[in-house]
Amino acid sequence: MTPDASATPSSPVGKPNQPIRDDEEAVSAVTGLLPQLAAGAARRDAERLLPHEEIRQISKAGLFALTVPAAFGGPDVRVVTLTEVFRLLSVADPNLGQIPNSHYVFLEALRLGGTLHQQQRFYGEVLAGARYANAQTERGGRTITDDVTALAPDGDGRYRLNGEKFYATGSLFADRLLVRAVLPQRRPDGSADKAVAFVPADAPGVQIDDDWDALGQKTTGSGTVRLDNVLVPVADVIPYTPIFDRPTTYGSFAQVLHAAIDAGIARAALNAAKEQVTRARPWFEAGGDRAVDDPLLVQTAGEAEITVRGAEALLQHAASLVDLARTAPDATNTAEASIATAVAKVASARAALDASSLLFDLAGTRSVMNSLNLSRFWRDGRTHTLHDPVRWKVQHIGRWLLDDVAPPRHGQI
Repeated sequence: MTPDASATPSSPVGKPNQPIRDDEEAVSAVTGLLPQLAAGAARRDAERLLPHEEIRQISKAGLFALTVPAAFGGPDVRVVTLTEVFRLLSVADPNLGQIPNSHYVFLEALRLGGTLHQQQRFYGEVLAGARYANAQTERGGRTITDDVTALAPDGDGRYRLNGEKFYATGSLFADRLLVRAVLPQRRPDGSADKAVAFVPADAPGVQIDDDWDALGQKTTGSGTVRLDNVLVPVADVIPYTPIFDRPTTYGSFAQVLHAAIDAGIARAALNAAKEQVTRARPWFEAGGDRAVDDPLLVQTAGEAEITVRGAEALLQHAASLVDLARTAPDATNTAEASIATAVAKVASARAALDASSLLFDLAGTRSVMNSLNLSRFWRDGRTHTLHDPVRWKVQHIGRWLLDDVAPPRHGQI
C-alpha cells in the first residue's frame, strides 16, 4: 500500500510552542530552564514522581521542535546544538534528557522516509506542540531486532495494528506513539519489511502501562504499550527498513543523543561531588583544614575531570561529523560519523560510570546517606549505558582502524 494523501486521521492537538528560530536561541532556551528542572530531580527519583510539569515546560519552550526543517517552518538546528541541548537536560535530570530521544530519532526517520504530505502533517503537529514517543522494542524476541507486532491490511487505505512493546520511553508523556511493526510483505532477501506507524496515544485499542520498574532512569515513562486491533490509516505509516538500504546518519544521529545523556550524567555527578566535598571532613593524615586540602583527593578529582572533559570533547566532535554527513550522506562520511559517534558513546558511558562512582570517594562517608540520594547518578548511568552495549562499538572501532571495515547500518552505531 502507498500513503493516501486524502486520509484525514485524528491527530493530537498541541499547544503552540515558544518559537525557537536558531541554534543560539535553542541553547538559551534550555539554559534558562535548567535551575527549575534540576531543583526537583532528586525528589522525583526518590519518590518516582513522573515529570509531567517539567516536560510541559520543555515543550512550551519549543525544545521538542528543534529539528523541524526550515522548509516546514522549523529552526532546523545543527546536530551539535541538539546534542548540547540533550547534554544540558541530562545534567539537570538524566530522565528529562532521555524522554525526548525517541521523539527526535523518529523525526529523523520521517525526514529520511516520509512523503512530502506526511512531513507537512507531522512536522506541523510538532510545531504546534505535539510530543512523540517510541514503541519499538519487544521483550519476547530472540534479539531486540525481532518484532511480532504487525500491520495487517484492513481495506480502504487502513491497517490493523496488534502487538506489545516494552521500553517505550516517553510514552506516558506523548501525543503519538511511533510503533515499529512488521508489514505483510517480505523483502527480496526474505527478511521482514518493517514500518513505523504514527499512532495517537489515545487511539482506541492503545493501552500504556506505567510499569517501568528499573534501578535507574525511574521517571522516563518507559513501560509497556499494548496494541489491540488499532486502526491505522496508511497515510500514518512510513517505511523503516529501507532507511538502512543506503548511507544515512540515522544510526549516528540516534546514538550521539544517547552519548549526550551519558556525558550529562558524568558532568552532573562531578557537579554534585564539588558541592558535597565542601561539607566533607578532611582525612586526618592529609594535615589540612579542609577536605580539598588533601592532595590525593585533588588528584582523584583531576583525573575525573579529565575523563569527563574528554567525553564532552569527543561528543562535540562526533556531533560535528554527523552534521557534515547529513549534508553529504555518502558511504565514507556516514561511516566516519558512525565511528566517531561510537567513540563518543564509549567514552561517555565510561565517564558516566566512573564519575558517578568517584563522587563518593570525593564526598566521603556522609555522601552515602539516602536523604541525599546521590546514588541516583550511578543508577541512572548504569541503567542508561545498558541501552546498547559499548563492547560492540569497540569492535566496530577496531575493525575500522585495522581493516577499514565500515560499521553496519542498523541504527545502533
